Amino acid sequence: MPRNSPFEVKLSADERLWLESVSKKYTSSYINVIRAKIILYAAEGMQNVEIAKRLDLPRQVVSKWRKRFYRERLRGLEDRPRRGRPPDFPP
Repeated sequence: MPRNSPFEVKLSADERLWLESVSKKYTSSYINVIRAKIILYAAEGMQNVEIAKRLDLPRQVVSKWRKRFYRERLRGLEDRPRRGRPPDFPP
């Protein structure tokens, strides 16, 4: 029996509009598109396992982004600073 996520995602109209625009832009980075699609599918009521299969991702990744969005909304989808020495060369 699949587990249901305790983090139920409900989107405001502005959030849905922003996520849909990010997920459809050709200029959006792959990471942002995937994060937006995870949240949009979660808002449709899909379980983490279903979303993971549809996007070909591990279930843990889907769970992580769903939880961060639930707690922090759109700010939770942004990259966080990483530890360690900064790169010597610009990207």
